[in-house]
Amino acid sequence: MAGPSAPRLVLAANRLPVTVRVSTVGKVTLAESVGGVATGLLPLLKDRQVRWVGWPGVVDGLGPSERTRLDADLRRRRLEPLHLAPHEVEEYYEDYANGVLWPLLHSFPDRLPLEPAGWPTYQAVNARFAQRIAALAVPGARVWVHDYQLMLVPGLLRTMRPDLRIGFFLHVPFPGADIFRLLPQRDEVLRGLLGADLIGLHTPGYVRNLLAVASAADLASVEDGSAIRHSGRLTSLGVFPMGVDAERFERLATRAGRGGGVKAFRRPHGVKILVGVDRLDYTKGIPRRLLAYERLLDLHPELRGHVRLVQVAVPSRDRVPAYRSFHAEVERLIRRINGRFATTDWVPVHWIERPMEADALAALYRAVDVLLVTPIRDGMNLVAKEFIASRPDEDGVLLLSEFAGAADELAEAVIINPYDIDGAATAIAQALAMPRAERRLRMRALRERVTARGITAWAEAFLEGLDRAAAIAGEARPRLASPLEFERLV
Repeated sequence: MAGPSAPRLVLAANRLPVTVRVSTVGKVTLAESVGGVATGLLPLLKDRQVRWVGWPGVVDGLGPSERTRLDADLRRRRLEPLHLAPHEVEEYYEDYANGVLWPLLHSFPDRLPLEPAGWPTYQAVNARFAQRIAALAVPGARVWVHDYQLMLVPGLLRTMRPDLRIGFFLHVPFPGADIFRLLPQRDEVLRGLLGADLIGLHTPGYVRNLLAVASAADLASVEDGSAIRHSGRLTSLGVFPMGVDAERFERLATRAGRGGGVKAFRRPHGVKILVGVDRLDYTKGIPRRLLAYERLLDLHPELRGHVRLVQVAVPSRDRVPAYRSFHAEVERLIRRINGRFATTDWVPVHWIERPMEADALAALYRAVDVLLVTPIRDGMNLVAKEFIASRPDEDGVLLLSEFAGAADELAEAVIINPYDIDGAATAIAQALAMPRAERRLRMRALRERVTARGITAWAEAFLEGLDRAAAIAGEARPRLASPLEFERLV
């Protein structure tokens, strides 16, 4: 059991919110991660009674004494390292979490391997996380578990420490019952989730899907269309759309606007800029985006030489076979488009295959004429919100897929169906020709919403909801108000 100095809030995620780098000579450096969950939850670590449990990354090059020093340094930052062996990373993270859960949760059953692997190691690593959390937390502490890599942790932790208030947030979509039932370990995963007092998701649609899965399962029942009863307890569901650090992106974009960062992206003079910023992942819709851009150049030859697509792609999971074939498909399409349309002084697609620093990204957002966020399935998509936060000039157009979770909030964007190539090409042309007054009207409304619903407000709302949900679960009420009772940001 945890001692008197143990934390009253334990955060758990696959990765710690720092990047650990080990040089060839064994020198260790730590850098804070930027964006997403890390940005939202790092302020919580200012409280001395908060800890974050996670994998620090590959540190196999360190000897025992260097590893001990690293762990001590991390703990001084209130970070609790859980080291994974190479075979655990391969089997738990790559084979099962990313090879099985990721495609199913995004409704891509055709991306499943013929022989799914890694389940025993996924169970074992989740058990290790649960054991570490149980050993850290004081009686009655709050625990906030994050994402699909740790879906078994709430249930395991409930068995070990029934006194804890346990929350779980899923940062990706939750699929319909017809897709979820394809998962061979569906009952075990559902039991794991239902160990939580509160499960948070980005949209009401994902909540409805989870309720449908529970309704179809023999091991759980839906209470009044609003919560799930399992093993004599109630698990509440809540809608908590994640935000971004809007102030930070506005500050970086303003600085870029004063300097030369924005001008660097606007050469040659007069060329309109389309931009996509994505992880190199098959859910992001990059091939269909490229096809829509190619169709645009076919339908509007007057745009040739006067528009450019800058596609930033962050390499992702290149050890997973499905990602290697996807990468090859994207490169083939880019070669075809550039081969068809490029001239001696104009290349239609500018491909950047690496992460960009936040200041460079903000400068790019500030220079954009149209941002293309066109996933074919996405839990939220924070790139859209970062772009909006980066436009204090109230200009630029967001073209957004209806299949991104962000589309539920960002109605003033130009909403498209990325499967409709002709429709997407037409929407891009309309966005490029949109009058300044309309662009400003749309962007002003988007900025008001993104600024008001920032990342810190998201974290605070979830933890408040967790306290209410834990009280309800403890009372074991037979009925519960709508899950939208927990919705603080929509």
